[in-house]
Amino acid sequence: MIPSRAQQHLIALGTIAYKETHRYLRIWPQTLLPPAVTMTLYFIIFGNLIGPRIGTMDGYAYIDFIVPGIIMMSVITNSYTNVASSFFSAKFQRHIEEMLVSPTPNYIILLGYLIGGIGRGLLVGLVVTLISVAFTRLPIHNIAITVSVVFLTATLCAMGGFINAIYGRKFDDIAIVPTFVLTPLTYLGGVFYSIALLPPVWQHVSQLNPILYTVNAFRYGILGASDINIATAYIILLLFIAMLGWVCLHLLSKGTGLRQ
Repeated sequence: MIPSRAQQHLIALGTIAYKETHRYLRIWPQTLLPPAVTMTLYFIIFGNLIGPRIGTMDGYAYIDFIVPGIIMMSVITNSYTNVASSFFSAKFQRHIEEMLVSPTPNYIILLGYLIGGIGRGLLVGLVVTLISVAFTRLPIHNIAITVSVVFLTATLCAMGGFINAIYGRKFDDIAIVPTFVLTPLTYLGGVFYSIALLPPVWQHVSQLNPILYTVNAFRYGILGASDINIATAYIILLLFIAMLGWVCLHLLSKGTGLRQ
């Protein structure tokens, strides 16, 4: 019995998603362990050593304030990196062409890679969350906001990694955006401080940073404190996801960076 078109699409999606998930789980000492070690150092240095000297931030102990930002930073970095490296490898090894000439729709290809990136981001975020419990009590103010924001953020960053991989021409190009764009935006996105400490002009400038909305919305879900309006954060996240999703599908359909 020949599978229906919908069943064929599900099989294709499951195959790509399985490949992407198995890829980072197979080499977990390289994909999951290093972020856990790095974030543990953040907790030790900023939380235990520097935190007591700072005191409180927005009425919370400093380590409690930075925990949501550090968790979100791990999710952002790993979701982005997983898709960027994986899809670029597919381009470099020329096996992405086999998927493009197959009957598999572009949105299935995109969704398969996104599942891999989202999965890695959420898994690393979970590991960092479990580690944070060893350093501080982690209250959950609103579980629905916490889960939805981290999922939307992982989706957004995975799409960013996909676009980076499409335009990348060599392996060095994969490191340029995370180093010179993603990392500065993350560190300036309120991970380690409240933007209320900034002069009014720089507060307005900070609001142009999309990472600010993800970090603060996630912090609200855990602590109940945020520098921005939560509804605004959801609108920004959904708008960026819709925009980047359209860009990803448009670039795939045109074959940008793929037909060389």
